[in-house]
Amino acid sequence: MLLLDTLHEGLADLEARGLTRRRRIADTPCAARMTVDGEAIVGFASNDYLGLAAHPRLSEALAEGARLYGAGSGGSHLLGGHSRAHARLEEELAAFAGGFVDAPRALTFSTGYMSNLATVTALAGRGAALFSDALNHASLIDGARLARADVHIYPHADTEALAAMLDASDAATKVIVTDAVFSMDGDIAPLPRLVELAERHGTWLVVDDAHGFGVLGPQGRGALAQAALRSPHLVYLCTFGKAAGVAGAGVVAHETVIEWLLQRARPYIFTTAAPPAVAHAVSASLALISGEEGQTRRQHLAGLIARTREILHETPWRAIDSPTAVQPLVVGSNEDTLALAAHLGEQGLWVPAIRPPTVPAGTSRLRISLSAGHGFDDLDRLQAALVRTGAFA
Repeated sequence: MLLLDTLHEGLADLEARGLTRRRRIADTPCAARMTVDGEAIVGFASNDYLGLAAHPRLSEALAEGARLYGAGSGGSHLLGGHSRAHARLEEELAAFAGGFVDAPRALTFSTGYMSNLATVTALAGRGAALFSDALNHASLIDGARLARADVHIYPHADTEALAAMLDASDAATKVIVTDAVFSMDGDIAPLPRLVELAERHGTWLVVDDAHGFGVLGPQGRGALAQAALRSPHLVYLCTFGKAAGVAGAGVVAHETVIEWLLQRARPYIFTTAAPPAVAHAVSASLALISGEEGQTRRQHLAGLIARTREILHETPWRAIDSPTAVQPLVVGSNEDTLALAAHLGEQGLWVPAIRPPTVPAGTSRLRISLSAGHGFDDLDRLQAALVRTGAFA
């Protein structure tokens, strides 16, 4: 069949270029040490930055939520699916992460991808000008495409180039969109300067803090809190499937912005609400993150980050200077990166190889994701495995 032949050819091309993606099967809960495809491994692949995904308190909260509210929500948030658990989580999230704006309010979503599509498309429609960092996550890029706005891509973290683009724009509505922590480089956006530009030009500043929420700032309140920023121009996006250890996402902003999203964001209006049990578990996670245990886990994670940076800078490959739990090691070609990942895998270490189109061609890398569940002995094991590649001679 011609249609299948076309797909077979496309798959063969991906395989030839070292771009085929393959799933692995986890046999145990997400943790620093787990069983994958039947083998015991030390995992550096997940985004479970605080090691909460298998925390007994969250598991019990999820079960308790199911006992209270059942397995599913039964409908969209606007048609019977908005439970007491969802309402309580939104109130707690606004109080937790909304210190950057007066009258904060929150809206929750089933996934971070949906929250990003919803926010970008609702704020930037046809005729608006949207300014997007070149290394933004795919969900922000897709949101920009769906918005049908005039999209301007500025070089990564280049606020001077962005300022020039803003100066040249005469659009009535302008929206700046950026990741807070960039998921493949681990660096942090120049948020203070971005806020300054947003206020000067009267633009919205949408900040996706998927990889900073729970980890950065006082009590894990995120990148905006870490930078002590406050502005009515800010719209804050966060996810619950990374440091929070559960699933879903939220948007926090001035109450008027949230009401606009509730009324106009298609990915919110036209989808079934997440199970209330999930919202119930996220509430328990916020309590953990903001409490003493969350602080202890963040302190331990900071020590792991510092040690990993030392290890990676000793290798013959290019370590990107990241202060976050995302620690990239740029190898270069797809083939060499896959070979290095396979070598580590043979020694019981799961360190994923990241290749185009996720990263630019020629910058394929290992992405080492750290968790508070790791110990320094795990880093010793990673260092020894890297040395055994023979590339240090």
